[in-house]
Amino acid sequence: MPDVPEPQPHLIRPAPPSERSVRSAGHEGWDRNYRLGIWNGFLVSVGDGFLSVTVVLAGFASRLGASNAVIGLLPAIAMGGWMLPQILVAARVRALPYKLPVYRSAALIRALSYVAMVLVAALLAGTPALCLTLFVLAMTVNALASGVSGLPFLEVCSKIIPAGRRNAFFGTRNLYGGLLAFGAGLVVRWILASGLAFPYDYALIFGLATLFYVVAYALFGKVDEPPDTPQPPSSMAQELRQIPATLRADPHFRAFLTVRLTLAFATLADPFYAVYALRVLHVPASQLGVFLLALAGAAPLSNVLWRRVAERKGSRRIIRYSAAAAFLAPLLALSLGQGTAGAYLLVFVALSVAAQGFNLGHTNHLLNIAPPAQRSRYIGSLNTLVGLALFAPVAGGLLADHTSYRAVFWLSAALFAAAWWQCGKLRRDA
Repeated sequence: MPDVPEPQPHLIRPAPPSERSVRSAGHEGWDRNYRLGIWNGFLVSVGDGFLSVTVVLAGFASRLGASNAVIGLLPAIAMGGWMLPQILVAARVRALPYKLPVYRSAALIRALSYVAMVLVAALLAGTPALCLTLFVLAMTVNALASGVSGLPFLEVCSKIIPAGRRNAFFGTRNLYGGLLAFGAGLVVRWILASGLAFPYDYALIFGLATLFYVVAYALFGKVDEPPDTPQPPSSMAQELRQIPATLRADPHFRAFLTVRLTLAFATLADPFYAVYALRVLHVPASQLGVFLLALAGAAPLSNVLWRRVAERKGSRRIIRYSAAAAFLAPLLALSLGQGTAGAYLLVFVALSVAAQGFNLGHTNHLLNIAPPAQRSRYIGSLNTLVGLALFAPVAGGLLADHTSYRAVFWLSAALFAAAWWQCGKLRRDA
């Protein structure tokens, strides 16, 4: 599923040569590892542009007649499945001097699961129940494999990208990757409006996403990883037992976990903005491509903003501003009615702006507060706990089925407001 570089490893920021000097050097500091990491980010962004969970996958499931609970399950699987395995992965990889072999093995499983999704969509849409069941199963395998690869990915990034260049590294990936994802959105819009029969239109979109993801994984698998000093081996049971002690010992980690959990619960409305437009506002299916363009088009511009905030104000401020932007999405959806498809684009603009800020802010904040010797434990603990909360869209679907989409949007707005307030307790960057 979308390769969301959810923020993890460590970083107590040593004062590097100055980010200003790094920026002024242009591409001169782009060594082989840096370039491979950048290209990985670009290609993953294109794949994400084709395989947007909240627009493309939600639209596909809606065309198959899926219930709101099933539609809510899709982002829960994509994000929650990415996070849940990481406590197990943290226990296993801490004793390994090289983490890249774990990444490569998981990438192979991810590639095979994408191919399965393409075949299921192309061949089984005539039996919607079977198609949805097998598609969700392939998504689940993919998400769990993504979770296995996510921690090694971030561990490797923490070793190959110097601390003072990580803002620039992730900012560049997000900025230009967002521009490329906009191009993917144009292709999706063209495919959905082309007259290509369902489900072949979606199967083609899934196939293009697969191509870009596989190349991205292959490129990152070629980086030269320096060895770690192996940590003592651990088990998942030991890691789980350490979570309460870690939370008691580190108030900054506690505050960050509280914010992340609240934000995760607030995503209960995310998959229903597109479904609400299709089922309640009666916008045509081809409009999904336009919504995707709004998501992709806002990303590069917002990344310019977030990178400046990161350099001047720090990760705490990024997260707080992003929560405010996310708060606008449900309010906009609540305020717009039929005949407002053009203005409804602003919902997806707000979602995109917030998502880019969260990606950068969460990464940098956890890197800043996690001690080097415990980075795997911090990554695994936070992602496992937040991963459970990311199944909130399933509850959002049940709430929509029993009440209305508007009730889901109101609850989401309230949770984003609560997260904004809790951001005041986060540690300021040094």
